[in-house]
Amino acid sequence: MSLRKDGIMIVLSSPSGAGKTTLVKLLSKNKNNSISVSYTTRKPRVSEKNKIDYFFVSQNNFESLIKKNSLLEYAKVFNNYYGTSKKKVIGKLKKGKNVLFDIDWQGTEKIKKKKLNFNLLTIFILPPSKKILFKRLSNRDMKDKLIVGERMKQFEKDVLHWRKYNYVVVNNKLRSCFLKISKVIELKLKNKKINFNKNIIRDHVKKLTI
Repeated sequence: MSLRKDGIMIVLSSPSGAGKTTLVKLLSKNKNNSISVSYTTRKPRVSEKNKIDYFFVSQNNFESLIKKNSLLEYAKVFNNYYGTSKKKVIGKLKKGKNVLFDIDWQGTEKIKKKKLNFNLLTIFILPPSKKILFKRLSNRDMKDKLIVGERMKQFEKDVLHWRKYNYVVVNNKLRSCFLKISKVIELKLKNKKINFNKNIIRDHVKKLTI
């Protein structure tokens, strides 16, 4: 940990549709938390705005960022690239801001390997059931059944990465999940131990992957 009162890196990951983006936005309402806005090559959804939800760029531009070593992490998900600006993140952390990441397990592993001189908290979010997950994805991507099918297939692989995270929570009710995550962030900032019932999570994951 650096000698300055730096911010911490807070990663939220989940299978697509489990609610991490909504939770990141809720957590960002705390003035000490700042969202890391990722670059992506995918097309924006109707409600999304450039430079607020993502930096929407072409594949050529994204590949240029990779070559310049400008990205802290990047991954290819469902045929689209996603990546995080190294300079922007470190700048915020040095100013004492906690940086929130809305990224998948691949990006999380890459950040871990960087071994930056800042504290890192990783949180994995699980859906209550496959049925609810399918409903969420269908409502979000209702115009493209193929996308929903691809995300459901990927779900059973993504969900198994929960073991690599500091804290795992089931998003049964958004408010309750948000409060649990907020409490865990407080514990991390105070350098206190973070626990969760791994047996309960393991059983839940078994039900999700049947």
